[in-house]
Amino acid sequence: MGTPITLFTGQWGNRTFLELIQLAKKIGLNGLELACWGSPDAHFDVHKALNDKDYVVNIVRTLRDHELDVWAIGAHLVSQCVCDKYIDERHQGILPEHVYGDGNPEGVRQRAAEEMIITVKAASKLADVVGHPITVNIFTGSSIWHMFYAFPPLPPDAIENGYKDFATRWLPILDACKQCGNVRLALEVHPGEIAFDTLSAKKALQAVGNHPCFWFNYDPSHLDWQGVDYIGFIYELGDRIAHVHMKDVWVRETPGPCSILGGHLDFGDYHRAWDFKSIGFGGIKFMEVITALKTIGYPGPWSIEWEHQGMDPEWGVIDSYNRLTEMDYATSTQKFDETFERK
Repeated sequence: MGTPITLFTGQWGNRTFLELIQLAKKIGLNGLELACWGSPDAHFDVHKALNDKDYVVNIVRTLRDHELDVWAIGAHLVSQCVCDKYIDERHQGILPEHVYGDGNPEGVRQRAAEEMIITVKAASKLADVVGHPITVNIFTGSSIWHMFYAFPPLPPDAIENGYKDFATRWLPILDACKQCGNVRLALEVHPGEIAFDTLSAKKALQAVGNHPCFWFNYDPSHLDWQGVDYIGFIYELGDRIAHVHMKDVWVRETPGPCSILGGHLDFGDYHRAWDFKSIGFGGIKFMEVITALKTIGYPGPWSIEWEHQGMDPEWGVIDSYNRLTEMDYATSTQKFDETFERK
């Protein structure tokens, strides 16, 4: 068997768990990365996982009946609110009512942190049933993202205080992972988070004292449009990559009317300087990504996070799966020129 290829269900919130199971089986995928949201029901409901003794067993049985597995769940929406400084109608649109509550920012942050500990415990129960560790892919939010451009001039220690706030809020959640023993958190390095490039990822890791349960969900698309060396990230932080999202991005090669910051334009607007794409329709050098991942010995799945405005989603996922399977290759510890030597 080659590298397991999965589908992140986060962008498929209008489809049920069973519908996505059938889609994955039809394509030939090896599993699903289950989002902790969806409509009408979450693809992985953390409260049902803890309170209904049959829920996780039935989830896993259904996956296995279709020859599918699960290595990760996505908790990006709630986790975003653990550290965000400004809580507003944007957050209300992505949060469960019991987490958003009255919208008081500090109350939202605290309830989001409590929900993440519940998520960790639910993931641990899932890990017990599937028989291997589960990665919880997250965002962290950030109390300092709005300071990415240093004007007005930043107060002394403003950035350091942001990392301290991150550590204070996330260490109890990370300790809950450690107590479970079969769950780890993986921050998707991404604009808007405490870590958005290689250097800030290292700083975040340092802020939590290299906690054994703090890892990264690698997605080259979020790095490339920022001008970050997305291959270098693998070699510099490969020992902390717990999970991988495969998604492409197109970046304009010549000056245009819109800055790299996005110009408040919707995805798909032709004025944009960059846009997410289906694999092979952007500029990510996936063969180099795959080679780097194999070189560092990354053992996990490649999860297709499909986003491409104007393309049929099923067609896009099938095409992405086919492209990835064509690029996958078996590894070997033998040096290619060993056989030149005389014995």
